[in-house]
Amino acid sequence: MPVSGALQRLLRIRDLEEEQSRLALESALGELHRLQSALEAAQDRDRRGRKLVKASAGSGELPDRLAGLEEIRTAQRHATSLEPRIADAENDVTALREEFLAKRVERRQAETVIQETEALDALEDERRGQRALDDWYRARLYREGANGEPGKQSSSETANPGPGFWKDEGSASGT
Repeated sequence: MPVSGALQRLLRIRDLEEEQSRLALESALGELHRLQSALEAAQDRDRRGRKLVKASAGSGELPDRLAGLEEIRTAQRHATSLEPRIADAENDVTALREEFLAKRVERRQAETVIQETEALDALEDERRGQRALDDWYRARLYREGANGEPGKQSSSETANPGPGFWKDEGSASGT
């Protein structure tokens, strides 16, 4: 019996669910990287502000010192607002990663069921073929026994010897 259509559909659905979960994970990772880049930019802005304050301390320029202090304050405020968003994004990524891995397991389970079913079908087909060969051979032996002449074949066997005929005949003649 071939793999049922329901199992094929289940595998397709699991595959689509895994793909959607992967895309959601990639999107969340992209958002996390964007937030981390914004935090790095805020930290760079803070460093530039500190350099400006240090340079103005040596030159005595008050507007540069004020601009540097404002850059530092703005960068810190920006970093402070980004940190909880980054934590939330990390939590989202973790949850989506777990969901993705669960969907992958479900898809692989469906694949395994289908592969096992196909293997059982192939084994059954092989058994069926061997059974047919065994039946043909038994019928041939029965016909030979019914004729009373074991070495002689009926005309129907000569016209259509069936599978394995040449192997049997060759072994009987010693070749």
